[in-house]
Amino acid sequence: MREETAVTKTLLTQKLGISLRSLWYKPKKPDRDWKLKCRIEEVLREHPSYGSRRIALHLKMNRKPIKRVMNLFGIKAYRRRGQKWKKTKNIKVIYPNLLMTECPLYENHIWVSDFTRLPFQGKVVYVATVEDLFTRKIVGLSVYTNHAVGLVLSAFMNAIHDHARPVIFHSDNGSEYNAKVFIEALETVGVMISRSAPGCPWENGYQESFYDKFKVDLGDPARFKTLGELVLAIYQTIWQYNHTRIHSALKIPPVQFALQAAQIYHLANKEGVQ
Repeated sequence: MREETAVTKTLLTQKLGISLRSLWYKPKKPDRDWKLKCRIEEVLREHPSYGSRRIALHLKMNRKPIKRVMNLFGIKAYRRRGQKWKKTKNIKVIYPNLLMTECPLYENHIWVSDFTRLPFQGKVVYVATVEDLFTRKIVGLSVYTNHAVGLVLSAFMNAIHDHARPVIFHSDNGSEYNAKVFIEALETVGVMISRSAPGCPWENGYQESFYDKFKVDLGDPARFKTLGELVLAIYQTIWQYNHTRIHSALKIPPVQFALQAAQIYHLANKEGVQ
């Protein structure tokens, strides 16, 4: 019986292209990276303009792991490049940043959301996304020609339609996410709300990092003749990101990582592996 079980596990891990030890071994590096990420964000709250060099000096650490973790989580120093500082809007309810204490442990544990702007024929097209932090998969998407609450609500509903609700939903404090109808949608499905601290955009760096790569892969929006062609290209680019584009942190595409993680989880539960 034991030999049969061992063979089954071996064949499965070979099929997935992973090590048999991964069924029992819980890596420590992701946890260390997450803790370092939180320390970096704490420094940036006090010194928003610090880059990796000054953060390393502040933490009395080598610069290399600081740069690696900042790149991994999309954390950048906040520089205005000569622009005027915007006044912080009055926020009725301040939600804590749960990402300072919670590390994504499984699929649909933590979702993060944001939106970006694409110039098109003298106008602006807005793309909102929802990303699963564990798998780095884009689980929700919407494309609008304005950035009202419907933009982010549509992306969230798109994610909820095809996936189990998350435990935590993280975003910045934009007016779209603070809209009453959006807060009610999160509370109705029983999601814990997490927010970046006001004036701390790097705390949602995961989405910023995604958009940097997304815009490169999409290319110049001006090459499309119609809005329909642009929207189709946006959806195709997101599909390629999820299914075929190798994620630098995962070493494989997000959908493939999610599939492997699910198979390992089910096998571990079936065999009683802790």
